[in-house]
Amino acid sequence: MLDLRRGLARLGAGALAGAIGLMGVLAASRLPPGDWGLRAAAWLVAPKAAVSAWQAENAPAEDTARTMAVSPAATATPVPAPSPEPQPTPAAADPTPSPEPTVLSTAPPDLENAGEIQSRFYSQGSGDGYVELAAGSIKNSTQRTDAELAEAAAAGLPFEVELNADEPQVLILHTHATETYQTWDELVYDPDFSARTTDTAQNMCAVGDRMTEILNEAGINTVHDTTLHDSPSYTESYARSAQTARSWLEKYPGIKVILDVHRDAIETTDGVRLKPLCEIEGQDTAQVMIIAGCDNGSTVNLPNWKKNLSFAAAWEAEMETLYPGLTRPVLCGYRFYNQDVTTGSLLIEIGGHANTLTEAVRAGEYAARALASLFGAAM
Repeated sequence: MLDLRRGLARLGAGALAGAIGLMGVLAASRLPPGDWGLRAAAWLVAPKAAVSAWQAENAPAEDTARTMAVSPAATATPVPAPSPEPQPTPAAADPTPSPEPTVLSTAPPDLENAGEIQSRFYSQGSGDGYVELAAGSIKNSTQRTDAELAEAAAAGLPFEVELNADEPQVLILHTHATETYQTWDELVYDPDFSARTTDTAQNMCAVGDRMTEILNEAGINTVHDTTLHDSPSYTESYARSAQTARSWLEKYPGIKVILDVHRDAIETTDGVRLKPLCEIEGQDTAQVMIIAGCDNGSTVNLPNWKKNLSFAAAWEAEMETLYPGLTRPVLCGYRFYNQDVTTGSLLIEIGGHANTLTEAVRAGEYAARALASLFGAAM
């Protein structure tokens, strides 16, 4: 790197500026996630390109389709809002710590200090900006036409899953494993509650455990990685979960599906937290949402995005066929989320931070049952 700088220093002023600018763009868009030394240089010389690349790789799932404050008068059809722009972390800075996990309480807060929770059923979408499936729908948050997404969605599963296989076919993991839920049924929340915990019996690992159990019972050999990729540091949690996924693939190259299981976080502009909720078999159940990334030709490099989308569409249709109301529309947008790892790599949001853990675990069970059915298992 030092020799490169000395060489550039000998160039004329115009050539130097052009070379450094090009270096910044390349560093921002091409370097592996862990190479923060060069990325820091990229932010200095080409900040716009660097920030765009950083956003595509590292925007936390809970800041994408979700947490953006919605109007109290919002309709039941979810309209994903842009995520807030994350700030690049300089190479020399200490890792950004994850939010301090809250010690979970089973008692609701005093009403004087409590925030309000409202249940919300999110319906399927139709018309421009949506692709209607046999059951369910896809929200088109890209610049591609609805027709192009519809064609990809109709292609069917891009892989085959072997029933009762000796080796894993499905991997479940959690980039943000410490995400958690409400621990009481009352429709109030504690404003000081971080909605995060390292207790795997209370966070996303509990949902993943139930999904894994259902799939294995159905003959779909499934492994569950409970690594807390966002603890103690939130920074580069996606880079760490990608490394985990690739390590499992090295050990078991027959893995076809990698599910990154999260929860959503939806709040109105006046501080009301919304929990996506439906009723299945007479019980309150969190709604779920699949996120399928789309290649944008530059910062989001997903050459096989159409295959991931076809998987998402098939799973969405199966969930809505078996359990009407369980899903929100699939979100197809310019999101990366390590979905280059396999053509069966998807992110799924199970409920939100205003749902209860019981509602979320129940939703994970139904989502897993539908997935097993999709793969031909008897349920």
